[in-house]
Amino acid sequence: MTALTKPNNSLAQPLTQPLTQPLTQALIGRVVTYFDAVDRMDIKATLTCFATHARFTIASFGTTYQGRDGEIKPMFERLFARYAQVWHGDFDHLVQAADGSDFERIASRFTVINTMHEGLRSEKNNCNFFRFQDGLITEVFVYMSGDNSLR
Repeated sequence: MTALTKPNNSLAQPLTQPLTQPLTQALIGRVVTYFDAVDRMDIKATLTCFATHARFTIASFGTTYQGRDGEIKPMFERLFARYAQVWHGDFDHLVQAADGSDFERIASRFTVINTMHEGLRSEKNNCNFFRFQDGLITEVFVYMSGDNSLR
């Protein structure tokens, strides 16, 4: 991954250090693990990805859920009951490793296909911004097109 740069007269200064390939893949792997669990509608595996104090915000609808077991778990239970199938794919990821702080950030752009129990499907384009600490999701900000499927 190439370091991001900021113009500084005639010299460009790096904003972040380049990431090593193994670190980049490990961070992306955490996001893939999360989406795989969601796509399987596996509530236990999905929640295992979150820190107990996590916050999940659907920014495009002004909704925030606080706490893995308090408000995030029921949000996923409603999602899994509402749809017969959910699918996330066609990912683009941008990774920022810890820069002296104890967390990493990952931005993911992807396609979502939700299939209703009656067979109707809706396709969306979403962006999620994740913050991880100690390998667990502590914050997610979701920007989604279309209906709020996480209500």
